[in-house]
Amino acid sequence: MYEAIPQRLAEVRDRIADAAGRAGRKPEDVRLIAVSKTHPIDAVRAAADAGQIDFGENKVQDALQKIARSTDNRLRWHLIGHLQSNKARKAAGAVGAIHAIDSVDLLKRVDQAAAEAGRSIDVLIQVDLALEDTKHGAPVDDVPAIVRAAEGCTAATLTGLMLLPPLAEDPEDARPWFRRLRELRDELVAGGAAADRLRELSMGMSHDFEVAIAEGATMVRVGTAIFGERHYS
Repeated sequence: MYEAIPQRLAEVRDRIADAAGRAGRKPEDVRLIAVSKTHPIDAVRAAADAGQIDFGENKVQDALQKIARSTDNRLRWHLIGHLQSNKARKAAGAVGAIHAIDSVDLLKRVDQAAAEAGRSIDVLIQVDLALEDTKHGAPVDDVPAIVRAAEGCTAATLTGLMLLPPLAEDPEDARPWFRRLRELRDELVAGGAAADRLRELSMGMSHDFEVAIAEGATMVRVGTAIFGERHYS
C-alpha cells in the first residue's frame, strides 16, 4: 500500500523545483519536510528509501515512537505541532528541530532540556499572525523578546520563523500571510537581529506550498501530497 509514495515524493520535488524556478530561486534552497502524522512507520520507511531525510510530526509521543522504530540515523525529525511546556524535555531529547516555540519560557525550557541531554537543537518561532482561537503561536509583539532570549541559549539555536495561515481552499488566499511572515523576518533583521538566526521560513503545506515558495519559504511541510489522505481514529 506504500508503493505510490516514491512517485508522489518525486512529483512533490518536481513541483518544488518548478516553483523555485519561477521565483528565481534554487530548488535546493527549499527543504522538504515530509509530514507523516497519522501514517505508520512503514510509510516513513518508504519515503526514506526514496531519499527523503526530513520528517515532521505534530505530537511528541508520535515522534518518539517513530524515532524509536527508525534505525536510520540519517533521518531528521521536526516537531511541527504545538508543544506543551511539560513535554519540552521529551521533545528536546529526541527531535532535531522544533517549529513551535511561542514564548520565552518555552524556549528556555527547551534550551535547558537539550543542554542536560547533551544535545543541540534547532528551534523556530511559531508566529500567530491571524490571532485565530484555534491556532497556537506567539503574537507578533512577543516575537522580538523571544529572538533576544535566543541569544542567551546554549543548546537551542534559533534558525527562523514558522507560520500556519488561516485555512483556505484557494492557495492564493494564503499569500498575504506568507508575505507578512517574510516581511516580519526582514523587519527583525533590520532592527538588529542576527540574519543567520532568522534564515528559515517554515511555511506552506500540500495545498499551498508553491505559493509559499514564491513568497520566500525555505521549509515546506508536506504530508497529504506524499502519503495520501490521513485517517484519524
